[in-house]
Amino acid sequence: MDAQVILIIIVAIITADFVLERALSYLNRRKKNHALPEELKGIYDEQQYQKALAYQRANDRFDAVTAGFGFILLITLLLTGAFGWLDEQLRPYFENPIFLSLAYFGILFLASDLINIPFQWYSTFVIEEKFGFNKMTLKTFVIDKIKGYLLSFILGGLILGILLYLVIHIGQDFWWYFWGIAAVLMVLLNMFYTTIFVPLFNKLVPMEEGPLKQAIESYSQKVGFPLDQIYVIDGSKRSSKSNAFFSGIGSKKKVVLYDTLIENHSIEELVAVIAHEVGHYKKKHILLGLALSMLQIGFTLFVLSLLIFNKELSLALGADQLGIHLNLIAFGILYSPISTATGLLMNIMSRKNEYEADAYATQTYHGGPLQEALKKLSVHNMSNLLPHKWYVFFHYSHPPLLQRLQAIRREMTVSS
Repeated sequence: MDAQVILIIIVAIITADFVLERALSYLNRRKKNHALPEELKGIYDEQQYQKALAYQRANDRFDAVTAGFGFILLITLLLTGAFGWLDEQLRPYFENPIFLSLAYFGILFLASDLINIPFQWYSTFVIEEKFGFNKMTLKTFVIDKIKGYLLSFILGGLILGILLYLVIHIGQDFWWYFWGIAAVLMVLLNMFYTTIFVPLFNKLVPMEEGPLKQAIESYSQKVGFPLDQIYVIDGSKRSSKSNAFFSGIGSKKKVVLYDTLIENHSIEELVAVIAHEVGHYKKKHILLGLALSMLQIGFTLFVLSLLIFNKELSLALGADQLGIHLNLIAFGILYSPISTATGLLMNIMSRKNEYEADAYATQTYHGGPLQEALKKLSVHNMSNLLPHKWYVFFHYSHPPLLQRLQAIRREMTVSS
């Protein structure tokens, strides 16, 4: 397959993806119902609901602008051969192919991020600010950027450098070695995410002694959950939105609650949220997800090994010779239909896991507080209550709120 045909395929894939996303967004906008669902009356008044709809419309318009800009920019870069042109400009300064590729991706990363800064700023300081979510200051925004750059260049550069070294020195069989390295890194990330990475951007403090901590510890002991420590994270530093998670592989688990979550929920509701997370642990969802992610990475690397030395991929991006970095870009686009398909399967499994975790929380704690917690989370975060089924199918890793409430209600009936 020659370079021109490959370029046509690349452009077709990008165009098809853009059209699909715009069609899904259109269906999702059309699905929004301006009538407040009966199940949410009492905690969501009509004024709040209309504000949530306005928030969703603002994000829909913003997403359309950013998606359109990104599509036009990428197509322009491809058709003008800009990726190949940048390769030609850098080659005189780098004899080592690894340093050449690192410099190439470093420039692309910086250029891409600088272009996106106005969009990020508008999203944070205009849309999120207007609807009362943003708590971030300009200083925090800048510091986060600097930390993000440092982390990306150090950690990202190290991982990319290892990949390039293996490709150049081992050849087509590189994927076996890098797969093993990636698997180890994924395990380490899961083990030390809360300890090493979260504190780079947020402050974690152990939860103070009191009724909430006692309630969480009591539930954990009841169900045999290996709780190691409970932390509170200063999520309000950036946003008023709420969340909770736990990390760790093995016998010690760390539970992390956002301060905004604690502020907006009762003790029973917070324990119900923890019970849901414990459900994921008890049902082996975390280990299964990790294993499937490793298999997905292995398959991706295998397919990459078949194309990584194909000179035509580099020529399709406007170069006049083989460049591993160019082939990585071309592969990323050519592989996207497969990654979309695997992503759909992962989302289907994830939504199934959420139902199972809800059922576990209902069986081992109480369904009522869990329902109230989910309602408040959706209301507080102004979530879309009535997403279109096809938008859910392609994008949602969690079932929509009303479907989760119905499933919990059925589980409560069965349990009683």
